[in-house]
Amino acid sequence: MVELDLIIKNGTIVTASDTYTADVGVQKEKIVSVAQDLTAGPETQVIEAKGKYVFPGGIDVHVHLQLPFSGTISADDFENGTKAAACGGVTTVIDFAIQSKGHSIMDAIEARRAEADPKVCIDYGLHAAITDWNDKTQAEIKQVIDYGIPTFKMFMIYKNEGWMADDGMLFRALEETAKLGGHIGVHAESAFVLEMLIDRYAKEKEKWGAYGHTLSRPAFTEEEAIIRAIKWAEVTGGQLYIVHMSTGGGADAVHAAKERGVRVYAETCPQYLLLDDEVFKGKNGHLYATCPQVKKPHDNERLWKGLLNGDVQVVATDTCTFTSEQKAAWNGDFRKIPFGMPGVETMVPLMYTEGVGKRGLTVNQLVALISTNPAKLFGMHPDKGTIAVGSDADLVVFDPEKKVTLRAADLQTNCDWSPFEGWKLVGYPSTTISRGAVVAQDGKFVGEVGHGKFLQRRPFGKL
Repeated sequence: MVELDLIIKNGTIVTASDTYTADVGVQKEKIVSVAQDLTAGPETQVIEAKGKYVFPGGIDVHVHLQLPFSGTISADDFENGTKAAACGGVTTVIDFAIQSKGHSIMDAIEARRAEADPKVCIDYGLHAAITDWNDKTQAEIKQVIDYGIPTFKMFMIYKNEGWMADDGMLFRALEETAKLGGHIGVHAESAFVLEMLIDRYAKEKEKWGAYGHTLSRPAFTEEEAIIRAIKWAEVTGGQLYIVHMSTGGGADAVHAAKERGVRVYAETCPQYLLLDDEVFKGKNGHLYATCPQVKKPHDNERLWKGLLNGDVQVVATDTCTFTSEQKAAWNGDFRKIPFGMPGVETMVPLMYTEGVGKRGLTVNQLVALISTNPAKLFGMHPDKGTIAVGSDADLVVFDPEKKVTLRAADLQTNCDWSPFEGWKLVGYPSTTISRGAVVAQDGKFVGEVGHGKFLQRRPFGKL
């Protein structure tokens, strides 16, 4: 019998459907055995996991590493961002290749891979962001899917950045991807109403400070855009994915659409579950600006309900890290705040403490939301997102008793602040394993730069 490279012994294995005690045996980056009392050879690495959970690695399908935005570049690059992910129990991330006007999608993909491939410390994929729809773009969709990128993103805002897709572009992209097994993720906000409201509140920007950000982006600007995008998915037969959904009304719209048989899925993020827009009234309120921004407590409640009842199928982070120095560029004008915050490193423990510990999520539901559902929807399952013979050995040994007080200074991220500074967590990853290699231990990165691989994902992802 061939000697195993690694055994995780006596842990409580948790998948989306099952919970049981067994050993996990790993050889050549794959899980080759899940059984009782596996035997270690003289060269086998053994990790004792008694009293701990063994989860499939977390999958964050929405990160922006080294993203040029607002005149700066997000502070966590592909190296440090993937190190941070590993420290937080995430073994796969998906970033974005954003098409430039007048250029092909493949140009953007190749450029992004050149930035990422030498640096990534865990496995990663890319979404293709479509900004310039024309006959060449339409013809390119099949090539991109065949390349291993079946998921696309379109922005319903960001006209000034040159990223915005109008309704006709979205309609045609949904039609084309429906034929080929791709899906369209949308950043859903109503661009022209937003612009009008931003201009209105900017006239008294000194009065409003950072709170002007939330006044100018009321919940209905997201809700209306979600309803509109759902209609285009309904009539085209395309598959729609709502990224970073922040509103209760959005969750209601997704629920109603699914009842009608529309192929629509939704993600939310920890910030939309755990923070509300009162943060903008604080001394450092500008630090919390994201797009879309955090909303009201009743939105938090509806999104939690959506996680519990299946209206919301994925938790991701929209990680886009800007330091306090970068955020200071706002200089009192809410229109100039770089949007984004760190999140990939704290997603798994926050969702365990707040979701399992306080909101009634089962550990199986947690695994579904942060690993299995993303793997299925984004064309990675069963290689990723589960613990089974033949799957990649992406695993997290999670200590449900470990107590941690979150402090930015203790985290791997390059960010010097945390939206959850001082939060007390119960439950934290103790060991993160990427394709059989230990990459993080007790919140510290111990892996190798460049260990990560680009993932060629499959079309026709669904739950």
